Amino acid sequence: MSKDLVRDQFGRNAANYTTSKVHAKGASLQRLIELTTPQSSWRVLDVATATGHTAFAFAPHVDHVVASDLTPEMLVEARKLGESRGIANVSFAHADAEALPFDDQSFDLVTCRIAPHHFPSIPAFVGEVARVLKPGGIFALVDNLAPDQATNPDFAGSENAEAANAYNAFEKKRDPSHGRALTEAEWREVVTDSNLAVTHSEHLEKSMSFLTWCETMSVPAEVRSELRRDLARSNPALRAFLRPEPAEGVSLDAVGQSDCDIAFTLTELLLTAQRPSLV
Repeated sequence: MSKDLVRDQFGRNAANYTTSKVHAKGASLQRLIELTTPQSSWRVLDVATATGHTAFAFAPHVDHVVASDLTPEMLVEARKLGESRGIANVSFAHADAEALPFDDQSFDLVTCRIAPHHFPSIPAFVGEVARVLKPGGIFALVDNLAPDQATNPDFAGSENAEAANAYNAFEKKRDPSHGRALTEAEWREVVTDSNLAVTHSEHLEKSMSFLTWCETMSVPAEVRSELRRDLARSNPALRAFLRPEPAEGVSLDAVGQSDCDIAFTLTELLLTAQRPSLV
């Protein structure tokens, strides 16, 4: 996956993220604050900030937040949103998540919310997080999960592996800049390989509207039709994971021929980890 593709896709849809309820609100945003207990002296980095919702949520609790993103158009929208809210302790930085332009051990907290599934190398990203964290600093992550037996326990490992591939293909058809959503086990391995200690994890269910999900990334009509058919024909493990429910009394088998909305559910991982303190 090309980073140019990520910049292009999000640049064209940057304004949509200012009003996206999934990004602007959502249970994971408040849970991040509750679990990290931010302190007034902290310096915070928000990676892949989009239009700044996570950065602005932390701003009242800390000394300063750096909101960083690969896409310049996102930072333009974030700056406008911050100014409209009168938020003065957030600055903005153009930054690649896999090569952060910040000094070693310079942040008390690094956050990243609903973004790493777009990164070409999640291990490189987490390695950079570990580098810029101060000793004792916290990494707080939220990202969409792929199905496995922890999130889809009624199916065997091979069935969930097939469902995970189908889920990532489904996301990529809607958004070509989608890379790969990991399972929790994969996230734990990546985090511990970067010498960070996992301190907490939980799963949060996120109700989605198919129409809004498509509109956020300006999905063309013909691709929407393909995505509807993919939902209708999804294998049992993926269907159990996404739990699609067509509106207006339309059967799931008929959604490919209908323009009704479809409710479905995504599962987020919220994970915190800590860089060891110096002895």
